[in-house]
Amino acid sequence: MMQTTSTSHYVGSQGADWWRGAVIYQIYPRSFMDSNGDGIGDLKGVIDKLDYIASLNVDAIWLSPFFTSPMKDFGYDISNYRDVDPMFGTLEDFDRLVEGAHARGLKVTIDQVMSHTADQHAWFEESRQSRDNPKADWYVWADPKPDGAPPTNWQSVFGGSAWQWDTRRCQYYLHNFLASQPDLNFRTPVVVDAMLEEVRFWLERGVDGFRLDAVNFCTHGELKDNPPRQEITESFLGVRPDNPYGYQLHQYDKTQPENLVFLERLRALLDEYPGTTSVGEVGDDDALGVMAEYSQGGKRLHMCYSFNLLTDKSDPGYLHETLTEMEARIGDGWPCWALGNHDVTRLATRWQAEGQLDKLRLYMVFLLTQRGSVCLYQGEELGLPEAQLTFEQLVDPAGITFWPAYKGRDGCRTPHPWQADAHHAGFSSATPWLPVPNTHANLAVDQQDNDTDSLLNAYRDFLAFRRTQPALVKGDVRYHAVRDDVLCLERTYQQTRLLIALNFSGRTVTRSAPEGAEAIAGAPAWLTGEWQGSQLSLPQLSLPPYGVAIARCPQSQEDAPWDV
Repeated sequence: MMQTTSTSHYVGSQGADWWRGAVIYQIYPRSFMDSNGDGIGDLKGVIDKLDYIASLNVDAIWLSPFFTSPMKDFGYDISNYRDVDPMFGTLEDFDRLVEGAHARGLKVTIDQVMSHTADQHAWFEESRQSRDNPKADWYVWADPKPDGAPPTNWQSVFGGSAWQWDTRRCQYYLHNFLASQPDLNFRTPVVVDAMLEEVRFWLERGVDGFRLDAVNFCTHGELKDNPPRQEITESFLGVRPDNPYGYQLHQYDKTQPENLVFLERLRALLDEYPGTTSVGEVGDDDALGVMAEYSQGGKRLHMCYSFNLLTDKSDPGYLHETLTEMEARIGDGWPCWALGNHDVTRLATRWQAEGQLDKLRLYMVFLLTQRGSVCLYQGEELGLPEAQLTFEQLVDPAGITFWPAYKGRDGCRTPHPWQADAHHAGFSSATPWLPVPNTHANLAVDQQDNDTDSLLNAYRDFLAFRRTQPALVKGDVRYHAVRDDVLCLERTYQQTRLLIALNFSGRTVTRSAPEGAEAIAGAPAWLTGEWQGSQLSLPQLSLPPYGVAIARCPQSQEDAPWDV
């Protein structure tokens, strides 16, 4: 039995509901900072950069997997949930990281991969030996069809059948991702018990929450063929013309009703540790509906996020449609929004804003003024574009499989640049596991740190300002119709009403606004909207190209007509 830390849990000054409206900084450990010169980032590297993270004025960190793993999917294939892979350090390093983060007022959330393990996990190694061993039904096994074909037509996200033949049992096992990532069988009660104990292990070590990878994949349905999709459109989570996964409607292989029972048990466990939280990753055709269902009622997850804002679509009409639909469906649930992460093309490239400070600040304010919590991916605060890698440089199995139609996830996972003139941009003294592009070195932290007009300092300034505005953190939201590519919303909390105007166009836009609208003292100087009184005592709002403005409006004017 491994020794754990005290069961007392760090809640901090924000209270048990700190997660509501929190900004969570995602760290991909192998690419954040290398402390020992092996070319791979590690936990000590994260510890060394905690002051930098705290300087961003975020509320928490999310660590992508650092557990023991064969690294076929770079940590999302776990062979031991209760230990740190030696390439990242030790459990003692993790404890030091938690202590250091808490000392700086930062919460610590970690990835938890619930739906599958690595094929090198001891559970699977036992399960595959026979059909009658103690763990025989811990994974999803099924007999072939009479002709030897897989049990169903289900497809893997990474291409090809989701079923892998195993000669030891003369059966197929299910893997929604790589063949080396067999799916656990959550229809077996002892499996659910075991996975909850893996969660408890980290709760006992003082973590403040969990990001739950592919959480709607935990349970499978009847072993029936999925129906075909009528139209293959560019979307998320493998729904692409080059990937047969997208040719099906995933009726039976994920997002099953039984998953709700598991989530309720998980929430009950988390409730034993006041101040902890959960955010579920949802990949589904009706992801907004699943986000709502999984976070409503206070008995399942605290919040969810989806890929709906992680696509190439950045026009304000699409954003408005997505956000208003979410608000119409979520009820008392709570969303979490992100514009980037370790699975998608970097924001600056995907939304066509490479090197464009005005656009990148617009996207930042858009994200940080929505109702919900926020995840920021490392490097987003620097405006890093997608790294352009050759096929020979790829290590991501998805990129290697689907090249050249899809270049994989390596381009968003390259090392964080710290010093422009240092070897490998200060990430490591050795050749890193992925190269550091020159375009990234030019945007290094040391190049932006003391530049008051840099994107890095825009993030710091706006996040500091956001903390002073409860309406932006926990307030209600109201959207107005998009006109001339201007997205407007209101955030209200108690007696405070804020108007946010976001110009997604490349031209100056002028609109009249509610009577009494006024700029907010202490707002960052680069908020570019100008509020000027007119002859009718109604202020005019002038927004330059990609300009943003935030104003305080009288609460009494909430229902008054206005045409921003």
